[in-house]
Amino acid sequence: MAFFSRLRAQRAANRELGEGVWRRAHDRFTRSLDRIFQVLEGISDVEIYNQLVAPANEMAELLPVVRQLCTDAQRITPSDDEAIPQSTAGVHRSLTKSANDLATTAQVIAMMRMQAEAGSPINILSVEHRAQIVKDDVNQAAQLLASLK
Repeated sequence: MAFFSRLRAQRAANRELGEGVWRRAHDRFTRSLDRIFQVLEGISDVEIYNQLVAPANEMAELLPVVRQLCTDAQRITPSDDEAIPQSTAGVHRSLTKSANDLATTAQVIAMMRMQAEAGSPINILSVEHRAQIVKDDVNQAAQLLASLK
């Protein structure tokens, strides 16, 4: 049964996001978010984990927003190939930047994990800063897309 539910979900995603740049932008953000939680899973210190899970959850809350932005962008400028539509290039750039900044956040969390395992004190301000950059990227994409509607 799981096979068919995955197939239905994939068809729905193809219908909403297409198979072009908007689907890839969404998938890139999702992979970066998955990486954050993979790194978090490896943290054995409960106190450090609890400090880092809050900003991670804030970034996870952005996933439905990113999906909606990609869906709206697909509706405005359909894409089923690698060509970025000119009128929504800024939206695509902001969404791509958000995924890249999210991946960088995962790297920062991984470095903090190594610091903690080595017994060094950590400061989560850099993670919070990176999370804010990701939020700003998504907000920028939303503003750009809103200006096109």
